[in-house]
Amino acid sequence: MNTRQHTTNEAPCTEVMKVIGDYWTMNIVQAIGSQSRRFCEIERILGDSNPVTLTSRLKKLESFGLITRTKDPKDKICVYYTLTARGKELVPIAKKIEKFAESFSVSK
Repeated sequence: MNTRQHTTNEAPCTEVMKVIGDYWTMNIVQAIGSQSRRFCEIERILGDSNPVTLTSRLKKLESFGLITRTKDPKDKICVYYTLTARGKELVPIAKKIEKFAESFSVSK
């Protein structure tokens, strides 16, 4: 039984969706995957991302404990992003969402 107290009347699903339900989260999770990636690599994989938006989302995911940000000791400008153990739990979910999205179509 989950004994975690919620500060609001929201269900746990609602709280999680505030984090993973935004447009960029699952795309960033998939872009990073099981590797450490530099900002420019993530940006290139995502294709249509704005650097300011991507920076904001990466900071948000870091604050939620889903990714870590590490500076390269040899090159102080170079920063790597890696999924944490909690972030890696989202990878199979992101893959399932992607598979669902491929088969999903909305008739207009």
